Amino acid sequence: MARKGILSSDIPKGERTRPATTPPAPPRGAVGALQSSLNRLHENAVQEIDPELIDDAGVEDRLGIDSEAQKQLTQSLKTYGQQVPVLLRPHATTPGRFEIVYGRRRLRALKDLGLPVKAMVRQLDDHALVMAQGQENTARQDLSFIEKASFAAQLQQMDYNRETIAAALSTDLPMLSRMLKVGTAFPLPFLRQIGSAPGIGRDRWMALARALERDGVRSRVTAFMRGPDFIKGESDARFEAVYKRATSQAKTPSATAAKPRTLRGADGQALADIRTTTKGVTLNIPARTAEGFDAWINTNAEALVSELHDRWQKDRSEGS
Repeated sequence: MARKGILSSDIPKGERTRPATTPPAPPRGAVGALQSSLNRLHENAVQEIDPELIDDAGVEDRLGIDSEAQKQLTQSLKTYGQQVPVLLRPHATTPGRFEIVYGRRRLRALKDLGLPVKAMVRQLDDHALVMAQGQENTARQDLSFIEKASFAAQLQQMDYNRETIAAALSTDLPMLSRMLKVGTAFPLPFLRQIGSAPGIGRDRWMALARALERDGVRSRVTAFMRGPDFIKGESDARFEAVYKRATSQAKTPSATAAKPRTLRGADGQALADIRTTTKGVTLNIPARTAEGFDAWINTNAEALVSELHDRWQKDRSEGS
């Protein structure tokens, strides 16, 4: 897939509610043109850099690392070498150090192998950094829905406006709204525990968010996630375990779950069934055995209920 715009120098500038750091204006005239040409050559050149000199930067775009996929990447780099460079920028405060824009998995694998990192170094402000990071992720198309949603939520928390976030993710505003609805529903530490969950889409995440809003469910799920059994299985399995725990805890007793109690006459004959649920009390007089008693109750129900209500009020007042 083409990655137009990811490394281009004409990345559109978005709006932020707080201003980004502006680099000093370059020299003009012939000297400026020569310097610009040299800068472009330098930025397009691939350099070998010690991985220990590279720090993290930007927004957390991955919710955990797939250990098996990381092993495969490490083995590939060991066998064939690094074919695609990572993108870095000079460290904002520490000369001689760098911050990674994208290529974190490659950086980790090369660090484990003790190999230098092939990288291009660009002068990027914070806005250009997240634009490049977001567009690179979109070009790879290997981020899960929740990783993209979390990425968008983190950008919103950093005061980037929606137009900028949509451009970084190469999506439209309606889809971004759906992503943000999910991404803002879960704290980042919670998502890190579950991981990328590549097989889980927006609807299931929204269902989990709704379940966690019910009284007591979030605390019970949090306690479950701290237990020893939760860490077993892949990311999708961890989501399913949390979803099952949340939805089972969120269920309320249904009216059909309550067992009826049989009411009997002085001779022991069954007259009616009474059922108590969270919604109220139901009296059932089976017509097949009532011999007309059900019809008589129906005719006199108002007077009977009124009399019983009067007795209840009298008993309540005497007991107070």
